[in-house]
Amino acid sequence: MKKFTKIASLALTAVMAATCLAGCGAGSSTSTSGSASGDKKVIKIGGIGPLTGAAAIYGQAVKNGAEIALDEINSKGDLKFELKFEDDENDAEKAVNAYNNLKDWGMQVSMGTVTTQPCIAVSAESNSDGMFALTPSASAPDVVKDKDFMFQMCFSDPNQGVASAKYIKEQNLGEKIAVIYNNSDVYSTGVYQKFVSEAQNQGLNVVCVKTFTDDSANDFTSQLNEIKAAGADLVYLPIYYTPASLILTQAKKMQYEPKFFGVDGMDGILTLEGFDKSLAEGVMLLTPFTADAQDEATKSFVKKYNDKYKETPNQFAADGYDVVNAIYEACKKAGITGDMTTEEIGKKLVDTFTSAEFKIDGITGTGMTWSKDGEISKEPKGMKIKNGAYVGM
Repeated sequence: MKKFTKIASLALTAVMAATCLAGCGAGSSTSTSGSASGDKKVIKIGGIGPLTGAAAIYGQAVKNGAEIALDEINSKGDLKFELKFEDDENDAEKAVNAYNNLKDWGMQVSMGTVTTQPCIAVSAESNSDGMFALTPSASAPDVVKDKDFMFQMCFSDPNQGVASAKYIKEQNLGEKIAVIYNNSDVYSTGVYQKFVSEAQNQGLNVVCVKTFTDDSANDFTSQLNEIKAAGADLVYLPIYYTPASLILTQAKKMQYEPKFFGVDGMDGILTLEGFDKSLAEGVMLLTPFTADAQDEATKSFVKKYNDKYKETPNQFAADGYDVVNAIYEACKKAGITGDMTTEEIGKKLVDTFTSAEFKIDGITGTGMTWSKDGEISKEPKGMKIKNGAYVGM
């Protein structure tokens, strides 16, 4: 799922985080998995994300997926990983505190943070320390901008917007397109801007664009009335699942039933407490992962996830899984061991990830490669909600 300048001060990041549904940080909840800390051969990986609060679905899924990868890797016996994951409650200031706590623990490689705004704050710190970081899902361009040691597993916000417009055109999904986006959120705004630009290139007819902010994300009646009056038969929602759930609920009450098309931030809507899943029937979105895929790697992951956590994994779980496996493959290729310094490991991982020979097949993409600016190259997949479950389109 998916989303720009370097942060000048911690105070600024705290203010920005308060207005964005994107965050990572250290709360009171931590979790450690893997080998014993006293083993000098162990490579210590730190993760940060919301395990509590409104965005907890994202953080918990990433943590769960990473733990499955860790179990698989440690059973092989060649390299040993230890993972410590801290709760940031989706808050940028707490994310920076979490990063410092993980440094004190001995973190050598970072999973970055799960959500965007906190990752912008934390990536400034980790890059300054020469620590390699691979975020599963913080997708804004500023996460990696001017940061040699920061990389992304998710496709970036601009790529999501462009891919969405192309997919809607190629599949002939709508004649009149409307958009509702959060203009106080860097993720939502970034996706929207690229979508509108590419929609024009594709000849899509965008008839209405409406906005909201975090402070007004509870009543969408006005936006929906205007969109309905404009005759929109498809509504594009480059937003997170919580406001999307309200839009779907209120549209149903108005007896307005266009097609709805979202992005990776909507992944999680089916597990949102109190939400009537039938309202999401037919909703489409782009994501790098579909749990019903029939390749052996995906089937194995989904089974292990279901067995361990008693639920179907979403895209964020798959991203967490692929992050740990990508780090593992790069460590093997670069000859990295746990007795190396953070700076040594960081330089080796950057060289490996950006080399022309390094390609990864994962459950969120095949032949994945990274540019020198930290962005990943992989294709999104179309997904549709049918009978309360995600299915590939």
